Amino acid sequence: MKTINKFIGILLAFTLVFSSCNEQELLDLNVDPNAVTDMDMQFLFSLATLRIAGEYENTRANVLYAAPMIQHIASLAGYFSGDKYFYNPQYSGAYMERHYTDVIRLYSHVINRTQDDPAEANVYAAATVMRVFDLHRMTDIYGDIPYFQAGRGLEGAENWFPVYDSQQEIYEDMISSLRDARGKFSPAARGLGNQDFMYGGNLDQWRKFTNALLMRIAMRMSKVNPTRAREVFVEANNSGAFQSIADNGYIHFTTGPIGVNRNGLNDGLWNTYKYSRDCKISKTFMDWMKANNDPRLMIVSGGLGDPERPETWNTDPAAQRGMPNGYNSATLRTILSPEDVAIFDTPGVGNRMFSMLNLKYLDWEDPYWLISYAEVELMKAEAAVLGWITSDASTHFANGVAAAINSWVDFDASFARSPAEISAYIAGRGFEAASTQDKLRLIGEEYWAATWLNSIESWANWRRTGFPVLEPTQDPNRFEANEIPRRLRYWEDEIGNNPQNYRSAVSRIGGDFFMTKTWWDGGN
Repeated sequence: MKTINKFIGILLAFTLVFSSCNEQELLDLNVDPNAVTDMDMQFLFSLATLRIAGEYENTRANVLYAAPMIQHIASLAGYFSGDKYFYNPQYSGAYMERHYTDVIRLYSHVINRTQDDPAEANVYAAATVMRVFDLHRMTDIYGDIPYFQAGRGLEGAENWFPVYDSQQEIYEDMISSLRDARGKFSPAARGLGNQDFMYGGNLDQWRKFTNALLMRIAMRMSKVNPTRAREVFVEANNSGAFQSIADNGYIHFTTGPIGVNRNGLNDGLWNTYKYSRDCKISKTFMDWMKANNDPRLMIVSGGLGDPERPETWNTDPAAQRGMPNGYNSATLRTILSPEDVAIFDTPGVGNRMFSMLNLKYLDWEDPYWLISYAEVELMKAEAAVLGWITSDASTHFANGVAAAINSWVDFDASFARSPAEISAYIAGRGFEAASTQDKLRLIGEEYWAATWLNSIESWANWRRTGFPVLEPTQDPNRFEANEIPRRLRYWEDEIGNNPQNYRSAVSRIGGDFFMTKTWWDGGN
């Protein structure tokens, strides 16, 4: 796979008025014969795909908001807005701000340029799937969003101020678009090859990814429209989704010059802004792993100590300690024992008394999660419990948990866990003998654990199911309520740049607030 190192050029055409009979010759002087006049749509497709993993918005939406809200991580620092439900307009609107211009615009252009060309059916289909993936994430973060006109400004002025479409309409179109794209993948068309940073041109895996995304969309609708959700899920399941961790939906990167060829989540979290110096593993997540003897404990945790000095790290599993959510340096002291306050106040210690993130999954070239085989199997377990499918829920649950643990070897070989250790953990969860409600709780908890580093997805699934059961933080300076937010607020520039459509959307959804529920929200 080669590193993308090209620049997109745009040639501007000027109209000149001359009285000379040699007007065309003079105009020709303004034409650069070496300028870019066309662009391979596969290049734009791969550029858009890499930009999904961009640093700015992933750090802000995924790390500073979703991860602490879902209690994967905790921080004493106020800029981790999701920990105490603060409002930061730049962080809340970051996904909209960056992805409409850097991702959706490119995919929309690729789709427009290739939709009538059978030779380009594969890039058309892949771009359609990925556009849906990114807009699905967008609508789950915000609710009603520009969808049908999104990224289509080059196609006409009517798209310059896009309408906010209802989430219900968006979901229906995503389903039909994915089904259409799935049928377009063809070995007779030009292959994607090494421009495909996900599957290297493997069309079977693209079809599986499409079905996995359909299953995720179906599950999201399970509370608001269970009949339609079941139909979509069963059809996608019968069409064939992921079958092993080899099918995991990652964006892959290479070593060498980085540019956009890097895991932006890791770049923002650790390698550049070093936010994770200010965040630690949440006490909620750490206590859950310890209580269940989770073999991921020392995968998730890098130990106690100074992240800059490996010789200080304490990697004894028994010594690991999560940071409580919802506190700052002053209020934390009110819940610590006198002995712990003394440790916390020791020069050079402070938040280092709590477990840090593991640096081994924070390399620039580590894969970026989209959808995993573990998620697919856990969704199948839920579907089986609900009676949507007839296969065995316990088998799907075991497959999903094992896959969630085994997938970590894609980040570092030292993360391998023995089959015996994994089997013991699965048996200890007691799924087979659990009641129906407890089965759903166990699936929700394991989905939460399986989506570590993909907290946007964790947060969405929690809003739908209510699992795991989380205690909201209680900071008196919270923006709106001492409740885990149900959505993020729109990018504030829309208030001035697209006012009519912004106001229409806000009126329709019931206000641009953290606690405004999206269409599919189960309301736990």
